[in-house]
Amino acid sequence: MTLSDFDYHLPQEMIAQRPADRRESSRLMVLHRVDGRIEHRRFTDVVALLDPGDVLVINDTRVLPWKVTGRRTTSGRIEGLLLEARPDGTWLAIFKSHGKLLPRERLRLLDRRLTAHLIEKNDEGIWTIRFDEPNPGEILERHGYAPLPPYIKRPADDDALTTLDRERYQTVFAEKSGAIAAPTAGLHFTESLLDAARGKGVAVATATLHVGLGTFQPVKTENLDAHHMHSERYALSAVAAEAINERRAAGGRIVAVGTTSVRVLETCADAHGKLTPHAGSTELFIRPPYAFRAVDAMITNFHLPQSTLLMLVSAFATREMILDAYEEAKREGYRFFSYGDAMLIL
Repeated sequence: MTLSDFDYHLPQEMIAQRPADRRESSRLMVLHRVDGRIEHRRFTDVVALLDPGDVLVINDTRVLPWKVTGRRTTSGRIEGLLLEARPDGTWLAIFKSHGKLLPRERLRLLDRRLTAHLIEKNDEGIWTIRFDEPNPGEILERHGYAPLPPYIKRPADDDALTTLDRERYQTVFAEKSGAIAAPTAGLHFTESLLDAARGKGVAVATATLHVGLGTFQPVKTENLDAHHMHSERYALSAVAAEAINERRAAGGRIVAVGTTSVRVLETCADAHGKLTPHAGSTELFIRPPYAFRAVDAMITNFHLPQSTLLMLVSAFATREMILDAYEEAKREGYRFFSYGDAMLIL
């Protein structure tokens, strides 16, 4: 298959620009792979669709508030996203400005709380920078913004939405800091929904995958074999692996919450679907045809055209089934992408 096989048209007004009033009030499309049947539900119905003995696998990564705004020495506005703090004291970042940024330029960020010096930019547009301040991470934690994806467009002075984003662009089970984008399928869950699932006999296991810059980067090659999948750090503990293996051996389903959890599970599974605990980086590129080893059902959002995430869910169902479901979602007025509605693929 080629990149063009995963294209579809989406009206801009269907891209969710803010979260639902309550996490669990999102809509839920249920897609049955066996016959393509579709149900239209609310996300609160998700527990009723799980069986005793199933195991939900959630991604407990925590999103870092590393989006920044500021001014250049020319007084021009600038927007940026910090990507990584390196052992030598430098940081990696991407910036957006009206004019060309130059090495040795100084940036004043977050109302002059941080001063960044540009060192060099690589071929992928990523800058190496250095801060004057000794503890920039602490300042970012207090004053940085949630790193919303670029298709969410907001007035810069909307303080109420900025405050809301810091809460809602984060799952209720976020624990391990390291992501620069949210595992969005998990945003729909509340503690009460998770407790209801446990009360029904559904286990909840955690995996960790720190979503990286690659989640924003488009596939640039028509030939998918030529695409190099971005690397993301992950971990699956021995406790989680054992719990998941036991449930599946007893006939329960592994229900992955989000494509991030899918990538961890499929990275750690052997040919028979048994999971081995591991931590490292994964570049697993899941696209049709792919034989899933460790995932029986999946909760996910609606993904961008021509994205690797759309390719992953197309491998789990079929490309035709997924694209038909997306057309149905458009007709029914579902909200798309990070702050949008959810899909359960059974």
